[in-house]
Amino acid sequence: MPVTEKAYAKLNISLDVTARRADGYHDMLMIMQTVSLCDELTISPERDGLVHAATSLPYVPGDRRNLAVRAALQFLELVGDGERGMKIAIRKSIPVGAGMAGGSADAAAVLRALNRAYGGPLSEKELCAVGEKVGSDVAFCLRGGTALASGRGEILQPLPPLPPCCFAICKPDFSISTPELFKKLDEAKLSCHPDTDGLSAALEKGDLDGLCRRMYNVFEDVPDRRMRTIRAAKGALLDCGALGALMTGTGSAVFGVFRDRAAAEAACATLKKEYRFCCTAETVGALL
Repeated sequence: MPVTEKAYAKLNISLDVTARRADGYHDMLMIMQTVSLCDELTISPERDGLVHAATSLPYVPGDRRNLAVRAALQFLELVGDGERGMKIAIRKSIPVGAGMAGGSADAAAVLRALNRAYGGPLSEKELCAVGEKVGSDVAFCLRGGTALASGRGEILQPLPPLPPCCFAICKPDFSISTPELFKKLDEAKLSCHPDTDGLSAALEKGDLDGLCRRMYNVFEDVPDRRMRTIRAAKGALLDCGALGALMTGTGSAVFGVFRDRAAAEAACATLKKEYRFCCTAETVGALL
């Protein structure tokens, strides 16, 4: 029988790059939050032995370039059912190239759905190990909630949930290449970093104002002309009453934090005059 699962997006409450590693990757330190904006997946068996994806966006690949397909293949191989064919239908709501881990969220949803459909053969630790092979953000997207992520993003420490709030999210009409931005960051040698300890303390106290004052993403300081647009989007959110605003990931989505849904929806209504993609979202707790 077909199985369905939601793939929840993530927002970066903070993002720090602490070192360049010998393997070419970077050590990260991030506070991440799962939010209610989500793709919806339906996985159906097929007799041809092929694993492929079909999405509502024609430019999203359906072969092994799609993280959801790679996650399914990894899972099937691990449980000894590598000849199984399946179609992964993905109804996209998370914008592509936004820094919201849409592809990783889809991969995580596949792993959760297949593990449930197969009767739970893999433990949470084993599922996360599979996710790490697929992509750096997949382990977080599997577990969800609020977490401090380090390493390449795969080392996770649960944190207290955000105080009650709502997000207004907008995305400028461009995406930003993650490798390109990392290269510019390496060349820039930035000296400012998030107050990760202060952010964690604000979460412990349930201090939303203190959290919003400390939100920080080092990529916003990278010399890149597109950051002018990012700053303009942040300014628009703050003008609408956001307690704080930040670019998530390497962009290009920007979000503002509001005390309640009504305020976030009012901001979204204003922002829709400028940004084609604009939505509200709320926090989501642990998924495993």
